[in-house]
Amino acid sequence: MKSHNDLRLYQESMDLVTEIYQVTNNFPDSEKFGLTSQIRRA
Repeated sequence: MKSHNDLRLYQESMDLVTEIYQVTNNFPDSEKFGLTSQIRRA
């Protein structure tokens, strides 16, 4: 049986999460707890 880590969907999802965190790290400090938090949770 394969692990969930072997699934292509899981791997692509993790790539997307990494990209989202990289983009939101560049947001201004005034948005750190507002928009950044909402985007990361979504």
